Amino acid sequence: MFKRVVLIVLDGVGCGSLPDAASYGDSGANTLGHVAGYVAEHGAALSLSTLQRLGLGNIVEMAGVPAAEKPQAAWGRMAELSAGKDSTTGHWEIAGAVLEEPFATYPQAFPAEIIAAFTAIAGVEPLGNVVASGTEIIARLGEEHLATGRPIVYTSVDSVFQIAAHEQVLAPQQLYELCRQMRQVLDPYQVGRVIARPFIGTSAADFKRTANRHDFSIQPPPLVLDQLAEQGIDVTAVGKIQDIYCGRGISSHYPSRDNADGMDKIRLAFEQLERGLVFANLIDYDMLYGHRRDVAGFAMALQEFDGWLGTFLPRLDDDDLLLITADHGCDPTTAGTDHSREYVPLLAWHPQLAAATALGTRDSFSDVAATLAENFAVSGLAGQSFLGQLLAR
Repeated sequence: MFKRVVLIVLDGVGCGSLPDAASYGDSGANTLGHVAGYVAEHGAALSLSTLQRLGLGNIVEMAGVPAAEKPQAAWGRMAELSAGKDSTTGHWEIAGAVLEEPFATYPQAFPAEIIAAFTAIAGVEPLGNVVASGTEIIARLGEEHLATGRPIVYTSVDSVFQIAAHEQVLAPQQLYELCRQMRQVLDPYQVGRVIARPFIGTSAADFKRTANRHDFSIQPPPLVLDQLAEQGIDVTAVGKIQDIYCGRGISSHYPSRDNADGMDKIRLAFEQLERGLVFANLIDYDMLYGHRRDVAGFAMALQEFDGWLGTFLPRLDDDDLLLITADHGCDPTTAGTDHSREYVPLLAWHPQLAAATALGTRDSFSDVAATLAENFAVSGLAGQSFLGQLLAR
């Protein structure tokens, strides 16, 4: 049906709290609505002309981004059926794996047996073992790390075991090997990700995390990506997609430094693909702006994507499909620095799409996987396809 599909995940770009958000501490979260409101309150207007005409303002009320009378894209929103609100859970559900039980978290820090295993592997006891943000922890413990060589271990409300190390103390490849070994230790504990967090700098005043981050995810259950691979359908990953799915079903991979680099890689991957899927994650909304509560930066990143999108759409042929969604919320206006349990937007566009196609509120992110499965004629795993609504005239 569609020869090429481009699936872009805007990491952390939610569009309103889910009905069960209160149980996650996220009542009232609304990443897109609150970012737009913040910009308006500070005397400006969020300029998203491309996303506006596609129908983003029809999904969620956004100051400066009005609903389109006849949106050019099919528009809707998706609820997360899985338990959790982290990147791994959201991405897995997008690919057709719905989790009934959340990954393990350690809000009181990791137990002694995990730290003992780390010490045996690293040869030194770690610093930290606390719940903290990445920028705060290297500012607080980075100088002690430089003096002692002891890696910094920390976590968050998400299911992550994060290891920070200065690149001159522990080179990235050495840090990756430490993470690989800890991945094996943590599999029985059901920790979602082990994350390498290299940084540089000479003191707390100028420590800076580098682009050499690498995620080591727990092996996912069956995915639509596996089905595509079995049928010889190419899947090109951009950004952290390769890490989240442990390379499963991925034909080729383009790492990315940031959103700008990721957008360049999406275009390159698309141009080189004859048939199949380009699956991309743009991470800056989450990593640089949501977690750091940088509302202005979040708004700027949305506008940069909107500008790029306006140049990308004309590249799509009649048998190409673009899907834009997110994996969770990360509302920078709420208290705390963590993800938020939210609906995610869904925009679908191709050049021959009938205007004003409403996709409604979908019961699960896995509707994306079902749509991919139907399009490429592979076995579905979960969800309800909306492909037919995209083909209706």
